[in-house]
Amino acid sequence: MKAIEVLKPDEITIVERPIPACGENEVLIKVKAAGICGSDVHIYHGKNAFATYPRIVGHEFVGEIITIGVNVKKLQVGDRVAVDPVMACGHCYACRIGRHNVCKNLKVLGVHQDGGYQEYIAVKSENVYKIPQHISWEIASLIEPYTIAAQVLERGRLTADDQVLICGAGPIGLIILQAVKMVGAKAAIMDVLATRLNRAKEMGADLVIDASSSDVTEEMMTFTNQEGASLIYEATGNIKVLETCITKIASPAGRVVVLGFSTELVQIPQVAIMSRELEIIGTRLNRGKFPQVIEWFDKGLLQPEKVLTHTFRVYDAKKAFTFMDTNPAEVCKIVLTF
Repeated sequence: MKAIEVLKPDEITIVERPIPACGENEVLIKVKAAGICGSDVHIYHGKNAFATYPRIVGHEFVGEIITIGVNVKKLQVGDRVAVDPVMACGHCYACRIGRHNVCKNLKVLGVHQDGGYQEYIAVKSENVYKIPQHISWEIASLIEPYTIAAQVLERGRLTADDQVLICGAGPIGLIILQAVKMVGAKAAIMDVLATRLNRAKEMGADLVIDASSSDVTEEMMTFTNQEGASLIYEATGNIKVLETCITKIASPAGRVVVLGFSTELVQIPQVAIMSRELEIIGTRLNRGKFPQVIEWFDKGLLQPEKVLTHTFRVYDAKKAFTFMDTNPAEVCKIVLTF
């Protein structure tokens, strides 16, 4: 079979691999579509601290089961499925309290182990979820990114009464925006690219802020009647944005959920957190959110088609990565089709 492999940073190629064997607790999947995530691009460019090389990337993928292991009972050949790429040890403290997405021994398909940019992949059955027939392969490949939204909604304890600021109108920011509006909360979103902000308007943002020309703090204080944002999702990874959110924009008793993962040191006075009793909340991957998101897709509660802007054949992956690098204003989500 053919696979798309990042041999080393900035070197991607098509390789021949044997079709993997299907273990007794696994299913063998014929991959149909796979999304390109920002983290895939970071691995390609050698900017992901967690990845090892060579690596078949891709953690957002869907396909059809063609073989099942002897111990697999709830799945069958022909099932259309999405794959949760999060794999945990089941024994460490995080796993014992039900938070396997931050397992001490965490492995993620496409990062620590080979992922979905290959024609066939064997996956543990416990990581596989059926998807409805009426959802196209291209749209279904977006289920995994939307599990990030489901996770951050839970981590931030979003309610319809919240006044939310989303920092970053890239794919994840826009996906979070859709989920926030689905719940009924007021949402502002900031970015420096007009095309992204225009997409956010189309998706129902109550306020869009061009951070290149506007004072985000002033805009948010006006938006919230001088209270500040009760819930902030920081998805840019820009430490200055995070510092501003915590020290100037968050309301008393507010929550700041951190998705970005810069390794730079953040400078925040303790009093900024203590005096307003802020909660600074980390979030990573998803914790069992696939069934919830598949239900959202099934019921048409979201608009994933508005996030998908481009498709490429999987064998044009290098071209797709280059296009994503050179057209940030035009691209939202790219999906590779098999």
